[in-house]
Formats: sequence, C-alpha cells, structure tokens
Amino acid sequence: MTQSRTHARSLFGTDGIRGVANVYPMTPELALALGRAVTFVAGRGQRHAPRVLIGKDTRLSGYMLETALAAGVTSMGGRVLLCGPIPTPAVAHLTVSMRADAGIVISASHNPYDDNGIKIFGRDGFKLPDAAEAEIETLIREPERIGERQTGPAIGRAAKLEDSRGRYVAFVKNTFPRDLTLDGVRVVVDAAHGAAYVVAPLVFSELGARVFPLGVRPNGTNINRDSGALHPDHVRAEVLRRGARIGIALDGDADRVIVIDEKGEIVDGDAVMAMCATRMKRDGELRRDTVVATVMSNLGLERALEAQGIALVRTPVGDRYVVDAMRKGGYNLGGEQSGHLIFLDHSSTGDGLIGALQVLALMIRTGRPLSELARDAMERVPQVLESVTLATRKPLEDMAALQQLVERVKASLGKDGRVLVRWSGTEPKLRVMVEGPDQGRIGILARELVDAARKDVG
Repeated sequence: MTQSRTHARSLFGTDGIRGVANVYPMTPELALALGRAVTFVAGRGQRHAPRVLIGKDTRLSGYMLETALAAGVTSMGGRVLLCGPIPTPAVAHLTVSMRADAGIVISASHNPYDDNGIKIFGRDGFKLPDAAEAEIETLIREPERIGERQTGPAIGRAAKLEDSRGRYVAFVKNTFPRDLTLDGVRVVVDAAHGAAYVVAPLVFSELGARVFPLGVRPNGTNINRDSGALHPDHVRAEVLRRGARIGIALDGDADRVIVIDEKGEIVDGDAVMAMCATRMKRDGELRRDTVVATVMSNLGLERALEAQGIALVRTPVGDRYVVDAMRKGGYNLGGEQSGHLIFLDHSSTGDGLIGALQVLALMIRTGRPLSELARDAMERVPQVLESVTLATRKPLEDMAALQQLVERVKASLGKDGRVLVRWSGTEPKLRVMVEGPDQGRIGILARELVDAARKDVG
C-alpha cells in the first residue's frame, strides 16, 4: 500500500527548505520572513506570547540564519529559546518538553557544509503537515496577511537554553531498557562533525560503553566531510582496529544512523527494521503487526516481514511521510533504508541515537553479534541506485521516452523486481532505482533509464 502526497509547495521539499547558504531561498531575508510567519501561525489562538525553540547543526552559516530567524520571531512578539548545535530529534523533544509552540531546526542534514536548510516542528513535536507549510509559504509571499509588527514592550526576547544538550542526553538514555547496561561494550561513534558531536559520545559512555569517537571536531566547514553515515569507511576501519562490537555512523543532524557490525559490514535501515520488527512482534510490542517504510526500501524487507506475518506499508520518500502514515494507522515502527528510524513509542521523528540504542538492546538481550542478527533478519534483493543531475526538472509524466522504458522494465522484471524513478526532494537530481535477481542486468537497466531521462530533457 502506498500513501500519496498532497498540497504542492514551492519552498518546502521533503525535508524543509534547503539550498546553498546565502543564496535564495537560504538567505537571512527569507529566514526573517519565515520566523515571522511561523510565529504568526504558532501563536494563533494562544493567550501567551508564542514560544519558539531554535536549534542548529555545526555549519558556519547557522549563525547567520539563527540570528535572522530569531529577529523574525521577536519582531512578532515571540520568545526565542536558542539551543545551539543539537540534533534534529533533540529539537523535536525539547519543543514538547519546554512546551514551546514551535521548534525550528537549521540544518541541511547530509548535504555539504555550504548548503543549509530549515525544518519546522509543531508544538506536538511532529514535523508540520504539508498544508501548514503551504500556509507559511503564503504568508512569506504575502506578508500583509500577518499584520503589523510589534513595538515597544511587545517586542519579543531571545535567551539561550543552557542545558539543551543535557536534557536531550537524559531523554535518550531513558529510552534504553533499565534492566540492561552497556558496561564493557566497545562502541565506535562517528558524529560527522555535526550536531551530535557532544551528545553522541556522552549517551553511550554514560550508559557504560567504552566509546571511540570520530567526527567530533567541527570547524564550521567540515560537517559530513569524509565522515558519518555518508562515508562509513572510517567507522568500519575503526571497528576492526578497536575490536568494537558495533560502529554507529550518524549524519550531520543525527536524525539517521547507519550501523556497522563487528566484521566491518554495513547494516542499513532496512535490516535494522527487519530485526527490530521481528523482535517487537515476538514480544507483543509491534502495533498492528505492521512496519512503515518508503518506496526505496528493499524488496527483501517486504519478503522478510511477510514471512513473519508482518505487513509493510510503503510511503513516498521522506521520513515525514513515514511518520504521517504511522500516526494515521496507529503503527509504532517505521523508517527508511537510508537510516531514518522511527520508534514512535520513544520519539516523534527519526533519531539516530535512539535507533542505535535499540540495536544494542537487541544485541545484549539475545547475546548474539550484530552480524548474525543482520544476516538472519532479511535476504536482500540486488538493488542498483543511480542519480543524475539534469538541466531541467521536467515533470516525470512529460518524459515520454523515460515513461515508456519504465513500463517495459516493470513488465520484464514482473514480481521478481521493482523499478522506481523520482526527483529528489532535497537536491536537483533524478533518482533511479532498479531491483531484481540479476545484479548485472539491473545495472544495465538502470543506466538505460538514466540515458532515456537525458534524452527527454535534451
């Protein structure tokens, strides 16, 4: 079953607004207007001055955008809580625990440092729905709808939330079973020089692990560079060198994680969902015996879950759509192959640290190494991913050569494989995914699809 997207927006993509920092739309002028619009929407119907919490990752441009957002909020009479560099899921948690009316994250996640982005959480800790983002876009384009700015004593204030990291560390630790300990467990953690560079090592060390940290020296320009979830080779090498039981590779804002087993092999989000779903169902904890994943998740995950009597609901790419389907269906486990893992009993959004702790808990309870758990969880169907940057973002339905080839490829693969073509929601790229039993053949098919797309664009 596949959920559909609604409410077309131009500024917001699948994960907020994103682009090159200091180039439209990621300019301080846009950030100021966004701060005003968010405060207007968040304060509607409230009797108190709107409270807006702002967190960021370690990008140099975060200072510029943070200041502009705070100016927009305070110009509307809002009160700002500045959290500094903390993970995206920390902002979601703190928005609820601090009873803020909105939470704003300044981060471009896995993108290079010269990009940046902005995503917004509502007072319930969930990312705003498409309709709310569309309204905010309208208010940015038509600021007269907001009304007059505040003056005199009605202008808002900004203050730093000094213990934001400590609050989040305590929250994450409390998601780990109290009857378990990480005493003596050797863990390699790569924070990608990003938002979790302080909190990630603390979480595991305070639970008793012996931590070997990587990617914990941000300088404003090295976030995600040759590190973290996008570049797990450093973690793999360190796991083998240290004899660690697990490697944990986070992305720049720590809302996703790729884990590495004790043999240095990558365990992606699909494998983690398979192993956790099986255990949760056995313990009676998997709501409605269902997992939610995106169209990108491997066919092997679907087959593995079906063998355990577990249904799979597929959504468009983007953890926000996974969460939306989970909430509507009453499910509590979902995620993406890329490592966004949502344990809705613990967090309202993807959280790399919580995901890693769930894997560790499973390892300790079963007494089995991660390599065995991953091996037994699912049998992966060969999958090829191709990305191509094209001059024009042409609607897929208008790309005749591509559409014709897609239909032919689907017919030739039948039930043994899948094909998916989509535009990225965060980058100007066309994504092509082909699955099937023959690795060589699907590689050829994927390249043919890319060539057809190039011909359509011209």
